[in-house]
Amino acid sequence: MTRQAIEITGLRKTYAGQKGEPDKTALNGVDLSIPAGSIFGLLGPNGAGKSTLINILAGLVNKTSGQVGIWGFDQDVNPRQSRAAIGVMPQELNIDPFFTPRGALDVQAGLYGVPKSERRTEDILELIGLSDKAEAYARTLSGGMRRRLLLGKALVHNPAVLVLDEPTAGVDIELRQMLWDNVRALNKQGMTIILTTHYLEEAEEMCDEIAIINHGEVVVRDTTATLLGQLDAKTLVLTLERDTALTLPEGVTQDRKPDGRLALTYRRSQISAGQILAAVAEAGGVVVDVTSEEPDLQDVFLSLTRSAA
Repeated sequence: MTRQAIEITGLRKTYAGQKGEPDKTALNGVDLSIPAGSIFGLLGPNGAGKSTLINILAGLVNKTSGQVGIWGFDQDVNPRQSRAAIGVMPQELNIDPFFTPRGALDVQAGLYGVPKSERRTEDILELIGLSDKAEAYARTLSGGMRRRLLLGKALVHNPAVLVLDEPTAGVDIELRQMLWDNVRALNKQGMTIILTTHYLEEAEEMCDEIAIINHGEVVVRDTTATLLGQLDAKTLVLTLERDTALTLPEGVTQDRKPDGRLALTYRRSQISAGQILAAVAEAGGVVVDVTSEEPDLQDVFLSLTRSAA
């Protein structure tokens, strides 16, 4: 049986309303398990409850009810062990400007009780590409370097689970690639990665499994491949030798792309691509080129969050 890095059962979080306003439910009975050794995507629109869930995992927010287990340690029974099993790279750049990267990593390690003889400060500086900036004050670092330092701080205690909260928001392509190379390397070493991101193409490329949260509830959780396979729609994009008036089978919609190509969208459960091409030929259309477009994670995300609204 695959070990679960995270086990969440019936998790609820309610914030008290202010000045006569009703209480706000941020998490409404979340059940979620995350396999050890996976790269797991946690997606959802703004206000869906992702940040609350992450803050509860990190021990920064107290839950209202439910159970949370991290690497086999119940948060209520073994709070120190569960906290030590997880590292969080936050979205906010909360770094003391008067510490150097080396100093910031050493202080963070001290907070986790890592003995000096067991600290991996130099290795982490090399991993995040800040060895040459080890003695520079954090206030002199660029925004991208500060974000790398956040990753380093999350790794000082060698956690079994690493949470990345919007790690590439607002960073350039080079830094984004460096972060993902680091994440893949850490995952290959056995670390479980939990990722929240607004860049759905990142989740599609990186994650083994994905859970989508909306209105404080998990609306779907499955492998990335299965989620992409849920959508029945597919599009054929045709380049015709000349414009031709087409009479297409019922259920096929057509649209003209800016470059003049014809996009024919259909449901695979109702009609085949061969039937569509046969109808085009019967109408006198001469196909010069044809490509197909599959649904992507953004289509799945929008479909599920709209249906759950």
